[in-house]
Amino acid sequence: MAKKKLKRQVIKKRLFNKSRLVILNEDTFEETFSLRLNLMNVFVWLTIISIVMIALTTYIIAFTPLREYIPGYASTRLKKEATDNAIKTDSIQQEIAANSAYLASIKKVLTGDLEHTQLSRDSIVPAGQKELPEESMKPSEADLKLREEVAMEDKYNLFEEAKPRVNLVLFAPVKGHITEGFDAKDKHLAVDIAVAKDTPIKAVAAGTVLLADWTPTNGNVVMLRHKDGIISVYKHAASLTKSQGDIVKSGEVIGLAGTTGSQSTGVHLHFELWKDGYPINPTQFIDFE
Repeated sequence: MAKKKLKRQVIKKRLFNKSRLVILNEDTFEETFSLRLNLMNVFVWLTIISIVMIALTTYIIAFTPLREYIPGYASTRLKKEATDNAIKTDSIQQEIAANSAYLASIKKVLTGDLEHTQLSRDSIVPAGQKELPEESMKPSEADLKLREEVAMEDKYNLFEEAKPRVNLVLFAPVKGHITEGFDAKDKHLAVDIAVAKDTPIKAVAAGTVLLADWTPTNGNVVMLRHKDGIISVYKHAASLTKSQGDIVKSGEVIGLAGTTGSQSTGVHLHFELWKDGYPINPTQFIDFE
């Protein structure tokens, strides 16, 4: 016990034993600076300085722009640009996918590719899919009764607002006799309407001109894009009054009927109607006669 106590006293004496740090002028040996120290003071000051240096370094790395110069740390601007680029890339991919689908639909319109589909009375039915029998399409007695009740309510409802029941109304591009109708089996995906020469051809609905040019097979061709994915095509025109990119209104004249093109068999309008890349029988929606 005495040895341990003596050892502690010796260590304590060394820690608190005061020393003097003196700086002398080398030429004159004049004292320029002096400082009284002991080991305890030196230890305390070194600890404080180390803590301050560690805290200052951590602050610089975490909260100042100097951290950008440290390998492994990315700048805030770089992270923001990377995030923006990722969002833009995703948007571009979606636009490319939408444009690819749209161009595929336009290609079907230009080439008349039906993709082995068959046309039912009201819509396009893929090959191999059986149509429902007519008996299953007939309304039941309960359905007929409900329809009568709804019709009576609508008939005597004074507060019912008149609203359109369709989103798009199609007008006849020309009036005349149909010389050849729509036939999906023979791949005649249009109707041919016989008209007099230079009969005005009108737009069936408001839209944008996708194509207005001359082709060797179909002569002067106009293609209009309407809303709801509907495209109308007018072929064998004698002349055109619209250009690609023009905006047209319903019933606006877009050309004059003629006999241009190698496949023309007389003065007539070859009219096609497409929905989402699939042909539609125009006579189901338009009265040409």
